[in-house]
Amino acid sequence: MAVIRVGLVGLGEVAQSIHLPVLSDQRDRWVIAGVHDVSPSLVALCTSEYATAKAYESAEALIRSPDIDAVFVLSSDDTHSRFVRAAMEANKHILLEKPACLTVREIDELLALTPNYGKTLFVGYMRRYAPAYLAARDELPDHADITHVRIFDLISEGRHFLKKSQNVLYPKDIDADLLSRGAKERDALIREVVGVDAPADLMRAYRGLTALSSHHISAMRGLIGEPVGVVAAHRTNGGANTSVTFDYGHFACCYDAVVDDIGLFDAMIEVRSNTRRVRIIYDTPYIRSLPTRLEVTDAGPLGPVTRTFGPLYGDAFSNELEIFHRHITEGTKPLTDLADSRRDLALMAEIIDRMKKSGRG
Repeated sequence: MAVIRVGLVGLGEVAQSIHLPVLSDQRDRWVIAGVHDVSPSLVALCTSEYATAKAYESAEALIRSPDIDAVFVLSSDDTHSRFVRAAMEANKHILLEKPACLTVREIDELLALTPNYGKTLFVGYMRRYAPAYLAARDELPDHADITHVRIFDLISEGRHFLKKSQNVLYPKDIDADLLSRGAKERDALIREVVGVDAPADLMRAYRGLTALSSHHISAMRGLIGEPVGVVAAHRTNGGANTSVTFDYGHFACCYDAVVDDIGLFDAMIEVRSNTRRVRIIYDTPYIRSLPTRLEVTDAGPLGPVTRTFGPLYGDAFSNELEIFHRHITEGTKPLTDLADSRRDLALMAEIIDRMKKSGRG
């Protein structure tokens, strides 16, 4: 099996808790060849824990290095476009953490480079690679028979789980001016979508769509196809909570995102017909190998009959990286690529427009 030399740009929460351990586990497929972060302490930590990892002084130096085959872009969302462009121009394979970018404009500029790009670009929507999600595709009712879809994310942020289970380093040595510039760049990109005079809760709502809801918007599209449009969208709790109704013609898909500090994770996709319910149940991804479940309930002569698949302990991130490796070695096209991510961002922009038209934007 071909061993791919990986360079990681960004060594924060998701790199430490997920990507570095999974890459290390899959040592027959990957070698951690290089790392870069704007935090010297993070670089020192990762090079001490992963002996094969060389520290690079800049993301650009890592990307240009002939010793790197695949670049993992795990940095802040506002930097994605710049680093992906550099990696495409260097003709490297790319794993890009979601969201691919913050605006459709950035995606379109990157898509313009694809005719000269001959490698694999894979966007990391790991929920689409969870075992329960993959199994659900064979259990869905016919699309014409679907009567309703319900999706929700009732969750707390990852720190609530990580601080009890892993020793993640949250650095304090990042240059303050760099952090300030990054925040301004991120806000400027968000305001391209929400408007230059958008209120703070609309800004937060869009950040939530790109950071959290992008997972289930992508999963929704992958499971039941493209919606006709957005019927309604509403935000509450300072923009932390979002409710969206997607129009699928003969049925609606209702999505709710609620973020709190209780420390619970409750995520689900449910597809119904008049005689069948298919339900995918996710646990927090921050604790590796927590199971997903699939429940299929059919109407029966004595009442509802439920078949349960799982608990399924296959790790979605591990599946994701195995599939990424397969695309690299076989030259096949990922389902979650830039063009696919563009449709997610276009839907998010439509959600924001609908929020504005509701009278609170």
